[in-house]
Amino acid sequence: MAVAGRPVQHPYDDHTMTSGTDDRFYFRQLLSGRDFATGDQMARQMVNFVYLIGDRGTGEAVIVDPAYDVAGLLDVLEADGMRCTGVLATHYHPDHVGGSMMGFDVAGARELMEHVSVPVHAQREEVEFIAKVTGLGDDEIVGHESGDVVTVGDVAIELIHTPGHTPGSQCFLVDGRLVAGDTLFLEGCGRTDLPGGDPAALYHSLHHRLSRVPDEAVLYPGHLYSPRPSAPMGETRRDNFVFMPRSEEQWLAMFGS
Repeated sequence: MAVAGRPVQHPYDDHTMTSGTDDRFYFRQLLSGRDFATGDQMARQMVNFVYLIGDRGTGEAVIVDPAYDVAGLLDVLEADGMRCTGVLATHYHPDHVGGSMMGFDVAGARELMEHVSVPVHAQREEVEFIAKVTGLGDDEIVGHESGDVVTVGDVAIELIHTPGHTPGSQCFLVDGRLVAGDTLFLEGCGRTDLPGGDPAALYHSLHHRLSRVPDEAVLYPGHLYSPRPSAPMGETRRDNFVFMPRSEEQWLAMFGS
């Protein structure tokens, strides 16, 4: 759910289907209201990114934060010769996993399960919240610890627990890419004034937990809140104002509630 940063009216026009150093690596960045859910007013307003990550060799893929038109996301996978074998949830907010938001019912992981029966991977701290918001059963959500790895074919995706926006927010590190959900944007970071938000925890997530992510890794955020859809972490650390504070005290003075 939204943050410090602002939506842009005319997003980039790159549909982003890229290969890594291994031609088997499959990665797509899809913008809600443009690449799927084109008729959904909420999807257009929220400018969420959904990511498809997989192994072309096996045809397996996971969907990061399925919301809005889940059938359309499955159609994209099918057109690419891929199939959904799992879901990665960055956090529990309905614009990322489905549920009720601002008087609207957002389709998400629950509706996806009507098409495919696959595990939903979340941080252990977020399982209860995802179950409550989506109506998924505890047996449908796999709780993880930070540092766990989910494999999709031969593609290894590291799960990094980054609390602050929510207690169990997580980022995904794969093939030189950091898929960050609402933890970090190119401009700004996740809000901490929503239920479960914690400014001090977010400071430690950004300045410590993500500090080992190399500068050359490319940041892929959860929303299009900047003119560009992605940027190297080095540029983000240099240009994003959330990295200006040099101590937790300075951070809390700027962003603490």
